Amino acid sequence: MKLSTKGRYSVRLMIDLAIHGGQGAVLLKDVSRRQDISEKYFGHFVPLLKSAGLINTTRGSRGGFSLARPASEITLKDIIVAAEGAIDLVGCVDNASQCRRSSGCAARDIWLEATRKIEKIFEGYTLAEAVERQKAKTEKKNHVIYPAFGV
Repeated sequence: MKLSTKGRYSVRLMIDLAIHGGQGAVLLKDVSRRQDISEKYFGHFVPLLKSAGLINTTRGSRGGFSLARPASEITLKDIIVAAEGAIDLVGCVDNASQCRRSSGCAARDIWLEATRKIEKIFEGYTLAEAVERQKAKTEKKNHVIYPAFGV
């Protein structure tokens, strides 16, 4: 399984909204600048996140985007499934009728088990936890240690 840019950028957008959403709706141009993602590309996945009930949009001079639910109630699985669709290593995992061999296929059992484990991992991380990880990385990156002169 390989996440597309839609999935990866959706997670980055949601983390950004969670971090900066305390001041109200967040402008897409600000997210674009901070995340180095073109505003135009957001059009590929913002509607998917909105349809999934993960973000709200507000029009007008104070308009922008905000989380539809608290970050602690949104999992990374919610975001990835909204942007990418079902997490399936192969098509027969959630739709056995795609392959006439599904009922007697040992490989399908393994794909199914692996898919469920991946889902569990993404279910195990909330957006709030991703925000805390991002804040820790940002703090570490901004903490500059100056080496001693002459060493």
